[in-house]
Amino acid sequence: MIGVLGSASPVIELSGLPAISPPLPWHNEAWAQLHQQLADDRLPHALMLAGLPHTGADRLALALSRLLLCHAPSGGLNCGKCHGCELSASGTHGDFLWLQPEEGSRVIKIDQVRKAVDLAQQTANFGARKVIVLEPADAMNVSAANALLKSLEEPSVGTHLVLVCHRPHAVPATIRSRCQMLKLATPTTDESLSWLDQLTGDREGSAQILDAADGKPLLAESIYRQPADKDQHVARLTCRSLYQGSVAPAEATKLLAATTASEIIEHLLGATQVFIRNQVGNALQQTATREAFALLDELGRMRLAVEGGANPNPQLLAEVVVGKVDEILGLAHADGTIGS
Repeated sequence: MIGVLGSASPVIELSGLPAISPPLPWHNEAWAQLHQQLADDRLPHALMLAGLPHTGADRLALALSRLLLCHAPSGGLNCGKCHGCELSASGTHGDFLWLQPEEGSRVIKIDQVRKAVDLAQQTANFGARKVIVLEPADAMNVSAANALLKSLEEPSVGTHLVLVCHRPHAVPATIRSRCQMLKLATPTTDESLSWLDQLTGDREGSAQILDAADGKPLLAESIYRQPADKDQHVARLTCRSLYQGSVAPAEATKLLAATTASEIIEHLLGATQVFIRNQVGNALQQTATREAFALLDELGRMRLAVEGGANPNPQLLAEVVVGKVDEILGLAHADGTIGS
C-alpha cells in the first residue's frame, strides 16, 4: 500500500484521491519541463522540488508520482483509469512510498528511510517504476540522510526519488549534490486569487482568506476548508493583530499558548515578515524595523531548535515572543512609524 510513514494529518491525503492529480497552475512551466524530460527519457533518478511552504511543491510531487506510476498517461497527466491509477488513488500501490515526519515529530527518522531504501532495492510489482517521496526532505535527521545516500549512490533501475524541500540548504550537501534541483515558482497574488476563486466562488472571499494566510494559497485553502480548526486560525490572526496593536499583550499570550511551540513560531514569523514589508522608505532604517529583523533571526533559530527535538513550553514561549513584539511596537511609536 502507499506508505504515508509519518503525520496522521498530512497536507495531502494519500487515499481516496481523485482519479487524476494535476499540478497547480503556477507550476505549469515546471510541469512542462518534467514532462519533456520524461518524454526524452532524461528524468533524473533523484529530483529535488524546492518551493516555499504552502505553495504546493507537495502537490507537484504527487502529480509527478501518479504520472510515473500510470500505465497509460493521457493529456500529459495520469489517466485515472488504469490499474496503477486505481491503486495510487486508493492508497494501495505497493511501488509508491511517501515519507513524512511521524505523528508528534518534526523529523524523518532513519527507520523510515530504511524502509524506503528496501523498497528501492526491490523489483517493481505493478509496473516498470517505483516512486519514493520525502516531504519535506529538510526534515530528515542526520542518520536518515546518511541512510538515504545508499539509494542515491547506487540507484536501482526504475526507482525515482522525489525530495520536496522548503529549505534546500537545510538538506546535507551530500544529498543535494546527488539530486537535480528544480526551483518552483511562487504564485503571484492574481494567480493565487484566481485559483482560490474556483474554491470560494467569490473574489472578495478569496482575497480575505488569502490575506489571513499571509498570501500563501494552500494555507488559505486550509482556512476555507477547515474553519473548525479554530486554534490555528486564532493564533495566526492573533499574531497579525498583535502587530496592528488591536490585541493586548496579555490576551495575545493567552491565545497563543493554546497552540504548540512550533505553531507559535511559524505564525509569528509570518506576522513579523508582514510588519517588515509594510515599512517603507526611511522606516526601514528605524530601530523598530531593525529589531523586527532581529526577531526574525531569533525565530529562525527557535524553529531550527524545535526541528532538532527541542520542546519549549508554549506558555513561556508565548510570553517571550509577545514581549518582543510589544517592545518593537513601542519603538515604532517612538519612531513615529507603525506597520499595519
